[in-house]
Amino acid sequence: MDRLKQMESFVLVATKGSLTAAAQAEGVAPAVMGRRLDALESRLGVKLLLRTTRRLSLTHEGSAFLEDCQRLLTEFDNAEASVTAGGVKASGHLRVTAPAGFGRRHVAPLVPDFLARHPDVSVSLNLSDRVVDIVNEGFDCAVRVGDLSDSSLISMRLADNRRLCVATPAYLRRAGIPRHPSELARHQCLTLSSDASQTRGWAFRVDGQLQHLRPTGRLDCSDGQVLHDWCRRGLGLAWRSTWEVVDDIRSGALVSVLDDFAAPPNGIFAVVSQRKHLPLRVRLWIDFLKEHYAQPRYWQGSEGSEGSEGLDASNLCSGSDGAGGASTTTSSMEKA
Repeated sequence: MDRLKQMESFVLVATKGSLTAAAQAEGVAPAVMGRRLDALESRLGVKLLLRTTRRLSLTHEGSAFLEDCQRLLTEFDNAEASVTAGGVKASGHLRVTAPAGFGRRHVAPLVPDFLARHPDVSVSLNLSDRVVDIVNEGFDCAVRVGDLSDSSLISMRLADNRRLCVATPAYLRRAGIPRHPSELARHQCLTLSSDASQTRGWAFRVDGQLQHLRPTGRLDCSDGQVLHDWCRRGLGLAWRSTWEVVDDIRSGALVSVLDDFAAPPNGIFAVVSQRKHLPLRVRLWIDFLKEHYAQPRYWQGSEGSEGSEGLDASNLCSGSDGAGGASTTTSSMEKA
């Protein structure tokens, strides 16, 4: 007998409270429901229901098994819905957190389209440059940019993130152009505060080895947008993501330096607290971000890359291999 049908029948009987009511709900004879329950208990070797002529009651094992069956049947329905054309039906409230600068540009603008696809979902978006504790603060998903600290959280790579060391032409004329990362010690460097991200410092590849430097200067801030603004005012060098400074480089407002020492890209990640029992609305949100971030044209911005000199828009940020359209249930998972 079909094991799934046995589980469905058990849940139906337990929730309806009688064989007769469960049989009527499914449109079969009570004897059919009884045979399914007998087969299930025989296969498991335990008593799940205490049946008398007047009432049904769950045993201790039956109560525990009922919770597991309800969860498994829900996951089975979600799995079918996620691959059935037009069958996805997510609902509930989704709480998301993201870095302030990246969130303003590349998370918040996507939320309305996500809600249009899933009208039964609501979203709360928190933007902050501190590393939010998604477990204790009750967030379903965090979007994080850069190197991830070791933790028990689960991350899914959405796209590559490339960083550049940049400054205004005026600052470089005044302070000189650094030719080697070691020369940053003689410059005013605009850095994120220690309570923000970039805890490992600025990354460069020197003599084939990845090095993290902690440059200093007269200014630091916990807000990346403020650092960007200070950099544009000629107050020093900044280490920023390409998605943040691409328009400034195209316009000539900023110039990248130390390009020969650029580190390999780190990542843009979706981070969740656990891999199992991920609500459908969370899985669909992550897939939605992957779908957009995997498109090279997305990172080129409204101006596109045509006519841009000294900067290849295809190298700004790029979707991870295999990111587009893949379900989170089959994505490679990394410890965050």
